[in-house]
Amino acid sequence: MTEFDTRAIHAGQEPDGPTGAVIPPLHLTSTYVQDGIGQMRNGYEYSRSGNPTRDSLQTLLADLDGGVAAYSFSSGLAAEDALLRATLRPGARVVMGNDVYGGTHRLVSRLHVPWGVDLVVVDMSDLDRVRAALQDAPEPTVLWVETPTNPLMKIADVEALAAVGHDAGALVVVDNTFASPALQQPLALGADVVAYSTTKYLGGHSDVVGGAVVLADQELADQVQFLQFGAGAISSPFDAWLTIRGIKTLAVRMERHSQNAQAVAEALVGHPAVERVFYPGLPDHPGHDVAARQMRGFGGMLSVALAGGPDAARSFAESTEVFALAESLGGVESLIGYPSEMTHASVKGTELAVPENVVRLSVGIEDARDLVDDVTQALRR
Repeated sequence: MTEFDTRAIHAGQEPDGPTGAVIPPLHLTSTYVQDGIGQMRNGYEYSRSGNPTRDSLQTLLADLDGGVAAYSFSSGLAAEDALLRATLRPGARVVMGNDVYGGTHRLVSRLHVPWGVDLVVVDMSDLDRVRAALQDAPEPTVLWVETPTNPLMKIADVEALAAVGHDAGALVVVDNTFASPALQQPLALGADVVAYSTTKYLGGHSDVVGGAVVLADQELADQVQFLQFGAGAISSPFDAWLTIRGIKTLAVRMERHSQNAQAVAEALVGHPAVERVFYPGLPDHPGHDVAARQMRGFGGMLSVALAGGPDAARSFAESTEVFALAESLGGVESLIGYPSEMTHASVKGTELAVPENVVRLSVGIEDARDLVDDVTQALRR
């Protein structure tokens, strides 16, 4: 199997041996019978250390991103924390973009900085500023890249940043949640680790919370695996099963998400109530060329700045009918949110604060005509 769409359905998903069931069984068990003291069947002893359903998901994720290993966790932040704890120590540095998910910034600034980690925030589209932030960087240093960014849809050149990061001896991590492995392959572009909130496009149906990291280096993978076991923030078997089910349709969903988001973005451009549309699929987006080079589609996320300011933005977010006002993203249904008070409330007053006239849209896979009609009627209100 060489093509992504095929591997998304079959990797790690061998039919059940005893029955021939096409879908591997869901292993809802906490423990496993041993044939003698220390004589485990296929290495399974307790579901915190290993579970066949979670192993299937991890095999699938590693295959899709081309990593040596992948590990799934109970949430995206749990996955990020395990990776950072495996990598950092007091005196280490994290260089992070100035537009990232608010929870990621909160994790580092509120939990790791008090532990003695240095956090530097820069614009990842400015390679000179990234180089300056990495100058005389201590070991270890993590270069944390998010692209497209949340919520202002900035595009970072992963290949160029990987080269800059490696020149400085940094570990290059890419949060690939907005793109998913269907649209972007950071390890192939030179990154060391890919991080996901599998809650989003990988799960894809707004019915499961999870996270994962995919790693290119076996030594670091072993350290993350130990933290997964030792700290125990694992994905449950049922959560892993739901995520596998979602991934089977990931390729076709991402194609539809991208098509619909393009249609919505183009409908919003030039509207008198709209100051700016943030979507890398638009030719005038400053990261359009880079996105076109490193992505197989522009994704289902976009943001819009309202000309009428914060009041207009709030009104718009509360006036849609098909787009549901809710946090999260990446499901089959369309969602709308007001980042300043919702997903990014934790970064208000910092350099990552989201402008108060910005609304974020997670464009689902409904009929594009209904979505365009919905945003235009909401703007009229």
